[in-house]
Amino acid sequence: MSSIESGFAEVNGTKLYYEVAGQGDPIVLIHGFTLDTRMWDDQFKEFSKHYRVIRYDVRGFGKSSTPIKGEPYSNQEDLKALLDYLDIREAHIVGLSMGGGIAINFTLGYPDYASSLITVDSSLAGHTWSTQVMPGVRKIAEEESVEAGLEAFINCPLFEPALRNPNVADRVKQIVRSYSGWALVHDNPQKGVVPSPHSRLHEIKCSTLAIVGEHDTPDFHEIANMIDRDVLNSRKCVLQGVGHMSNMEAPEAFNREVLDFLESLK
Repeated sequence: MSSIESGFAEVNGTKLYYEVAGQGDPIVLIHGFTLDTRMWDDQFKEFSKHYRVIRYDVRGFGKSSTPIKGEPYSNQEDLKALLDYLDIREAHIVGLSMGGGIAINFTLGYPDYASSLITVDSSLAGHTWSTQVMPGVRKIAEEESVEAGLEAFINCPLFEPALRNPNVADRVKQIVRSYSGWALVHDNPQKGVVPSPHSRLHEIKCSTLAIVGEHDTPDFHEIANMIDRDVLNSRKCVLQGVGHMSNMEAPEAFNREVLDFLESLK
């Protein structure tokens, strides 16, 4: 693997931790809720053989600074500022779960920056969720402890397939348990996107791949179907035998789908 550049970008009144490796067209990897850059270990090395890969901790996660009470911020604006800091004006945008939602918001807000969009078991702002996990997790965190809240989150249906995989379970637990829990016990001043991305998917013009694990929960399948339906230049890929953490559960199959997709754009 090529040498890794890492550091903190002081942008938008915060500090964002990032890592960069490889040469070529840039790819940005955006992690899910309670997770951090480590969830992309199986992709960071492999993708850097072909591309310039950037992974970073979203504000409030990993090594990045936490939000400040009463100071509104935007994850998509943070991402743009990070790319500007790294002198990147166009990149393939990849995000899982919460990161997928950020990727969609970013692509809508800054379409010239997105060479392509790859959503992975993605969330979507404005989606009406059939299953509500977070209120219960936050209640446990507030009434018992952050640690108890994180254990409840680890044991929610999202992670069930990953926890059955001995190659993944310990890694997932380690990353989630190391999360500060900030968002579980604070009011997040994150700014919403108006109009809602849920009703604006048709505005996305770049080539898009929507990946979802076969055993992920119905909401995430519904979102993948919506992306495939509403984004003009899109296709959907269902990764067999895996759940919500599809990139960690089946890294070889995941990497092959992503690299094949990116190769098809050349």
